[in-house]
Amino acid sequence: MFTGIITDIGHVRALENRGDLWARIGTAYRPDSIDIGASIACDGICLTVIDRGKDAEGNWFDVQISAESVGKTAIGGADTNTGWTVGRRVNLERALKVGDELGGHIVSGHVDGVARVLSVRDEGESTRFRFEVPHDLAGFIAPKGSVALNGTSLTVNEVEGTEFGVNIIPHTKEVTTWGDVAEGDIVNLEVDTMARYVARLREWGA
Repeated sequence: MFTGIITDIGHVRALENRGDLWARIGTAYRPDSIDIGASIACDGICLTVIDRGKDAEGNWFDVQISAESVGKTAIGGADTNTGWTVGRRVNLERALKVGDELGGHIVSGHVDGVARVLSVRDEGESTRFRFEVPHDLAGFIAPKGSVALNGTSLTVNEVEGTEFGVNIIPHTKEVTTWGDVAEGDIVNLEVDTMARYVARLREWGA
């Protein structure tokens, strides 16, 4: 489990197709603090650490990404410039530990799909982002509810059909990759876990 509070901005150091996609992520996390098999959310995608270390370029950890994850997330970025490439910055969060402060909302790291950025505009000191989501995910998004976008816990301002908006404050842009996001990009979307269960209960007439 995660909270959607980003604790490091990493960068993709290497990518290789080894059946699954293998990636090396540069990070400020100390290698000796990362267990093999640990979960780290990378742009909101829960990935398992298969190796870690330190070299002349700095600290790093390796992850293996299934074709399913590549296909359902922004990692592939087939029709945009937002897919993972060497040098790309990524939001990182370590898994929640018992006793940690829950500053955002409960995030599983299981991405539901992608949202497309429709517009980006300054609004006071904040930046307003407007997104479009697939129809089958729109019903899980509610005004003043929570969503995780590229792993960042954000509050929904308004919802109109398959579109919704959020405001991102300067601090959040500074400590995440949101300053890199532009109109037309796609981002990873995870809907609120509570919304999933409510929808399931309604489906079964509970």
